[in-house]
Amino acid sequence: MSNKKTIGIIFGGVSSEHNISCISAKNVVSNIDYDKYNVVLIGITKEGRWFIYNDNINLLPEDKWIYSNKLVPAFISPDTSIHGIVCSTGEIIRLDAVFPVLHGKNGEDGTIQGLLQLAQIPYVGCDATSSGVCMDKAIANAVADACGISQAKWCSINCYDYRNNSEQMLDNAIEKLGLPIFVKPANAGSSVGISKAHNKEELKTAMEIAFKEDKKAVLEEFIIGHEVECAVLGNNNPITGEVGEIVAAADFYDYDAKYNNPQSQLHIPANISENKREEVKVQALRAYKALGCEGMARVDFFVTTDDERVLLNEINTIPGQTSISMYQKLFEAVGVPYKELIERLINHALERGGKI
Repeated sequence: MSNKKTIGIIFGGVSSEHNISCISAKNVVSNIDYDKYNVVLIGITKEGRWFIYNDNINLLPEDKWIYSNKLVPAFISPDTSIHGIVCSTGEIIRLDAVFPVLHGKNGEDGTIQGLLQLAQIPYVGCDATSSGVCMDKAIANAVADACGISQAKWCSINCYDYRNNSEQMLDNAIEKLGLPIFVKPANAGSSVGISKAHNKEELKTAMEIAFKEDKKAVLEEFIIGHEVECAVLGNNNPITGEVGEIVAAADFYDYDAKYNNPQSQLHIPANISENKREEVKVQALRAYKALGCEGMARVDFFVTTDDERVLLNEINTIPGQTSISMYQKLFEAVGVPYKELIERLINHALERGGKI
């Protein structure tokens, strides 16, 4: 009898990051240890339809998988007695754990985590509460402030209030934050919908771009410094990987600079002193615990050029798993190859169990 664990890998999703999720999933599936795991691929289309996918993994990028003739409609049941997948054929597939490779909304925001918690199926990554908190930049910033974690000056504005009093709100933001100002949707990922505004007119445009992605926008002061990232792994006693640095090809590290522009550079380790990298690691663990993270997260910081302050930027609870993504590279830099990292992530999920 096989001792292999059956792992469901969920990819795609109703999100602006659907395409990146499919690329991430291909990379996870290409590196998982098939001697230890049976893998079941669960694809979610951009429209929200769920399928078991059992075909060539090279079809995952660019959504070529949805044209396969080997798709079976299926879904994860919240019924604890099922503990897995119900297929349209009537077949039930019991899952030992799930690796949700879903970025952005409807995947990284606590929604899929809530379903898995109802089903009592162990899963990789943060729980529903922590996922939701970290996904919402305004709430995450408020928690960081309450915990005394240093970050850039910020404010948040919801769309309803903005429509009623936009001029005053923009004036207040400029007075508090200065110019330029970064404007972000509160709930989005991969730098989707982010703009840098140098004046009030650009700020108005940036607000509209952000509101296309979410009903709430977060405005932050512009920080001159290094943009660094720290990978964190674990439950009660988390560890860090190396600290890496992004040097964006564009004016800032937006979606295009991340995934489409080969001029963006990753430096591992980051171009800051060893002492400062150690400080970033300490602050990454502090932020990880303060926001209730488990399993994995990538914690991003600024290190200011003038006085080398370490300022929290954001926490990504399902960091990219593509071949160019930082999370696994930061652990490879400290001697943890990707195949082993995937195994550790699954083990942390099993260790926590399905009852959260």
